[in-house]
This record gives sequence, C-alpha cells and structure tokens, in this order.
Amino acid sequence: MLEELRITGLGVIDDTTLRLTSGMNVITGETGAGKTMVVTGLGLLFGGRADAGRVRADPGRAVVEGRLKLRGTLGDAVRTRITDAGGEADDDGSILLSRTVTAEGRSRAHVGGRSMPVSTLSELGEQVLAVHGQSDQLRLLRPSEQRSALDRFAGPEHEKLIDSYKEAFGRWRAVVEDLADRRRNARQRSQEADLLKLGLDEITRVDPQPGEDDDLRNEVQRLEHAEGLRVAATLAAQALAGGVEVTDETPDATQLLGLARRTLEGQSAVDSSLGDLAARIEEAATLVGDVASELSAYLSSLDADPARLEAIYERRAALRALTRKYADDVDGVIAWAENARTKLSQLDSSDELLEELDKERQRLEATVGELAGRLTAARREAAGRFSEAVSVELAGLAMPHSRVEVAVLTRAPSRDEPAVTVDGEALAAGPDGADEVEMRLHAHPGAPALPLQKGASGGELSRVMLAIEVVFAGAGGPPTLVFDEVDSGVGGTAAVEIGRRLARLARTHQVLVVTHLPQVAAFADRHLVVAKDTGGAITTSGVRIVEETERARELSRMLAGLPDSDLGIAHAEELLSVAAREKRV
Repeated sequence: MLEELRITGLGVIDDTTLRLTSGMNVITGETGAGKTMVVTGLGLLFGGRADAGRVRADPGRAVVEGRLKLRGTLGDAVRTRITDAGGEADDDGSILLSRTVTAEGRSRAHVGGRSMPVSTLSELGEQVLAVHGQSDQLRLLRPSEQRSALDRFAGPEHEKLIDSYKEAFGRWRAVVEDLADRRRNARQRSQEADLLKLGLDEITRVDPQPGEDDDLRNEVQRLEHAEGLRVAATLAAQALAGGVEVTDETPDATQLLGLARRTLEGQSAVDSSLGDLAARIEEAATLVGDVASELSAYLSSLDADPARLEAIYERRAALRALTRKYADDVDGVIAWAENARTKLSQLDSSDELLEELDKERQRLEATVGELAGRLTAARREAAGRFSEAVSVELAGLAMPHSRVEVAVLTRAPSRDEPAVTVDGEALAAGPDGADEVEMRLHAHPGAPALPLQKGASGGELSRVMLAIEVVFAGAGGPPTLVFDEVDSGVGGTAAVEIGRRLARLARTHQVLVVTHLPQVAAFADRHLVVAKDTGGAITTSGVRIVEETERARELSRMLAGLPDSDLGIAHAEELLSVAAREKRV
C-alpha cells in the first residue's frame, strides 16, 4: 500500500502530506481546492507524463514523494527489482519514491535512494496502482478497450493463448508479405541479383584477405628500400658486435661494455656499489647481444627479389580495382561480399523458393486459424461469466433491472484485411484475433441491448465502470485502486450503493476515492479534506485529516453547503451511522 504521499509546488498545492490507511481513503473539498492535483501527483509519482505548466513559479519545481510498503510475493518481487537497479528498501521494508519536475520541463526520478529512469516508476505503477477516472469511462467505450477488458478478466491462461496467437500471426504476416513482395518484384529482384552475382564473382576471383592491402604496402616498402635497409642493419650490427676490423681506435659496443664491467668488478672489493653497477652493465651487454642476433636474422630475411616485387605490384592493382568499385579498403570489400551473399538469399525468386514459402504460408495460416478459433471460444466463455458478474454488481448499484451483455463477434474479411479459415469459415484476422468485442446494456426489461456508448447515461456509465472494477478486483490486480470522481452524475440510493461497493473493495485493496458525494465519503476509513487558503497574495491548498465532529461538518458542507447547519450535521451523522453499520455486515 501507499502509506504516505507528499506534494510540493504542484498547482494550487504549496506543500502538503497525505497520510493514508490500508482501507478506504476519501478525499473531498470544494471545487477548485485542488483535489485533482492529488491524483495528478499520484500519476507523476508512478511515471506519468510531466506537465511543466502545473509547476508553481515559486519555488520553480514540483516534487512528489511517496512511501510504498508491499507485502507478499509482490513486495518481494518489487524489492528485488529495485535492489537489482541499485536502490535500497528501508529497514522496515518500505520503499521511498520521488519525482521532480522543473518549470522548464526537466524531470528526475529516485527510487530507493538512487536516481533512476522515469520508466522504473512506470514499471512500479503498473504493478501496484490502478487509476480510474471519467476519462477511463470514455476509454471503455472503445471496442479495443472492451476487448482488452474481457481478455484481462479471462485470466492468465487466456493471456498465454493470446501471446501464442500474436507470435503465430506475426510470423504468418511476415511470410505473406515476403512471398507477395518476391512475386510482385520478381523481375527487379532478378536484375539486382544478377548485379550482385557479377560483383561476387569478381571478388571471389581475386579472393582478398583481411588486412592484405596493409601487409602488401609494408612488404613493398621493404623490397623497394632493401639496399638502404641492408646497409643500416649491417652498420648497426657491426657497431654492436664487430664484424669489421677491430682496433683499439674502433672497438664495438660489446667490447666497450666488457671493458667497463671488468674495470668496475676490479674495484668492487673496495666499494660494493660498483659491483651492483657492474651487474647492470652485464645485463646491458646481454641485451646488446640479443639485438645483434636479431639484426643478423633481419639481414638474412631481406629479399630484393625483383620477381616478388612485380607480383606484389600486380596483386595491389587487382585489389585497387575492387576498392574502386565496392569499398574504401580490402576489409570493406570483404564486408560488401558478405552483405551481398545475404541479400542474394533475400532476392531469390526461384520457383523452388516460392513454392517453399507458399507451403510455409499455408502451414502458418492453418496455425493462426486454429489459434483464432480457440481464442474466440475462450472469449465467449469468459464473456458469459463476465456479463453475469457485472450484472450482479449492477443490481447492487441501484440498477436491479439492468443487465450487461458482452458480445463476441467475428468479422467477415475485406480486401484490406488478411483472412484465415476458422472452423471452415473465412474471417478477418488481426493482431488480437478474429473477434470484435462489444459491451451492451439492457437498461430495463424489454429494452433492446444497446452498445454502452448509445445505451448508457453518464450516471449509468459510472456505475457500469465501477461494477467492472469490482469484478476485476475480485480477480486480483494492483493492491491500490484510485477512483477520481467516477460517481459523477450519480445521487440518491445509487450514491449510497457506490459507497458500499467501494468499502467492500477496501477490504482487500487500498482504495483512494476523490468524490463530491457525501453518501460515498461517509464510508471512508480515513477522510481527507483539501482546503484552499486565499489569505495571502497567492492561493494555496493543503490536505488535512478530519475526524469526529469535523467529519460530520464536512459531510454537512457536502450535503447542503452549510457546515454549521444543525439539520445538515444531523443528516451527516445519520449517514455516518448507516455507513458504519453497513461496513460491519
């Protein structure tokens, strides 16, 4: 659950802290006091889009902080994810979250004391929080959202079936498009393949090797300057280890080092430090001897063969012919050839390959059709259970004669859509199956079943949405549910029933409700009021917990706009008494 939420510098809220409970938390306040900013703050905290226009000019940044405490397998999974990312949970297992948005639109996120991408907050939000508002009601009117709602209700095994279908559908469409492209552009592909083959034949005849141009360049330099290299190496070898007439006037390096070593060793008995120096001179003599040996080997390897030089010239000319056509260097030519071989396989439009691809298309099409049929059957089975469960909830929301029907409809293929055969019938298939899902409302007995967007008023749509959420909550879902004025357009008995349903949800979930209905607020386990302060130069809002008599005064204000009315307070106390009694049932 979310134990605490602090909001600073967001909209009309200067700095306030909401301390939340595990049950039903209700947030009320006058219009314009800033109730919406609480929901906006929650959205920011869990990775929602940052709107710099809502940041207060002073201090120039908005900060939303929260303390999240989760239990069970979800808590273990979230803490492990945060630890892997470098964050840490507090000693009591709670996790600190923070989101900062500046007036310039820059955004930063912190989780468990570490700076992290905003996407990490979004990932957490998907697991722990579900926000429902009037915009969600409008979204539920879209067929794609209705299908998603049914799929969500159907359960994890159904989701695995959807994943299998999507994978098969993607592979099928890729083969269909590949086959159509090869047939449509066969002549162009053949011409392009011929050009690639010519290039590959030319490169294969030359057979360039990686780094060969650099190796040949170095060898040419040695062959062209062989005489100069021989003279330099010979003189160096003679200077190091003789090989010329040696006299006292022209000693070599080996002789001089030997003389120096012997001279120092002769005096080492007097001063031991000279012995150390003599040992180092002996090391230098050994190194000089090694260099002299390598110079001798180098001289033996020098080759001034004119025939070899001519062969290298010809080889380099062949390589330059390739680099002029295909790449800047030999390695680039080799890479071009590799890419050309890959592309040739893609350009193949032979009858054999086309026949093979067509067989693969037929095989995948049969798989997609079989999975689509299973998906349709699963959706229809889930639709019956879903319709019944939502209709039962509607009866408890003062719509006893209303019934929700979920229709799973198949679509006939069109010219623009791919088709598969499902149970012997050709149907249009898409990434989500061969179905359209439509939620319909029977407003009263004898009334036709109309799509929600046509058959439900604003108040009815609010109750349908709440009924769906109650059904979803019974099947699991995030532990914290937020309802932002989903009771709009509802009053009287229906309002009391909404409060009762939300209180029932609060037995298994943490529920946050932003409402203007006193009948709903009366069911709260914790009642928070957003109050506006216009005493200063700038209007600000804060949030406080109301209890006892203060709570009755707030409900009286919501009932009649008169917080001090004796009649209003009496009515509010009666509401509180009824709600307390209902919650015990």
